[in-house]
Amino acid sequence: MHRRQKPSAPEHKRDLAAHGGALSMSHNDTRSFFNFSQLVLSAGHLKSPPVLKHSKITYFEVEILDVQSKKQICIVDKIPPSSTLLDVKHKFHKACPQWYPSRVGLQLERNGPYLKDSINIQSLAVSSIITLYFTDLGQQVGWTTFFLTEYTGPLLIYLLFYIRLSTIYDQVESTKNFRHPVVHLACFCHCLHYIRHLLETLFVHKFSGGHTPLKNMIKGCAFYWGFTSWIAYYINHPRYTPPSFGHRQVSFAALAFLMCEAGNHFINVTLAHQNHSGLKACFPSPTYNPFTWLFLLVSCPNYTYEVGSWISFTVMTQTLPVGIFAFLMVIQMSLWAQKKHKLYLKRFYPEVRRKAAMIPIIF
Repeated sequence: MHRRQKPSAPEHKRDLAAHGGALSMSHNDTRSFFNFSQLVLSAGHLKSPPVLKHSKITYFEVEILDVQSKKQICIVDKIPPSSTLLDVKHKFHKACPQWYPSRVGLQLERNGPYLKDSINIQSLAVSSIITLYFTDLGQQVGWTTFFLTEYTGPLLIYLLFYIRLSTIYDQVESTKNFRHPVVHLACFCHCLHYIRHLLETLFVHKFSGGHTPLKNMIKGCAFYWGFTSWIAYYINHPRYTPPSFGHRQVSFAALAFLMCEAGNHFINVTLAHQNHSGLKACFPSPTYNPFTWLFLLVSCPNYTYEVGSWISFTVMTQTLPVGIFAFLMVIQMSLWAQKKHKLYLKRFYPEVRRKAAMIPIIF
């Protein structure tokens, strides 16, 4: 039998050295790979996302410049990231008391749109300093005040002409001439129209707390109050001539007027209670109420009913001032309807694309 020979001492040391060297080389490779991977991972975090960058900022500074001259008006400092633009306006008002928040218009760019009060200030920030451009919007009034003032005037003005004040009409003619029943009916319909507007302003319409320039209210009041004076003067005049087709014309026109008033009211109630459940708002859909079925044909049926009311009132009274006012209302309502229809197309395209804006086929 052959005896297994043991390796000599020098060879044994050489084998151990070779084996140990291999182990040390593999250990070094592993360590190098680990260091390299750590370097790659750490390099990936050198560029932090903007949200993390903003989250490290405790306060923002808002620099407000004049939109015309680009001169600095003031710097609003210590603005928390959770603040809204309305909070900035309140602090700006403390620094410059002559400009209260509702008349302050702020823009990111000189020719850009005005920013909404509900915008979070952090969404506008690129760094800790935010630059905004200021525009004085002028004296403002709330929307509720705007509509209450605009609609109260016609209601009171018409009643002053209806009672035939001595300063307006000749008292001899007023007592001598008999009033046609359409005069009383016209007063009832006119008052009903504006009382409905006033009640809907108070209890139906939902305003977002916005404001409008005072000059807009003055123009609106001049339009409605002026036309009401002209309309009421002719209808309540002692020499007023009744409609050509008599009772039949008045009856059908009055019925159409009342239907349009009812339809306008139900449409406004439907718009005030739109379904906003879920992630996306839905276009108002017809209900069991027949007056809301006009939603199947047009996207702004409230304007359709408003125009219908004034056309019916024109036929019922058969006066030129009412006809001119109705014509102007058709133009104005069609412009508003087109503008709102374009907004609806952007938000509810599949539901609105086959509808007209105000009157089927025509508008």
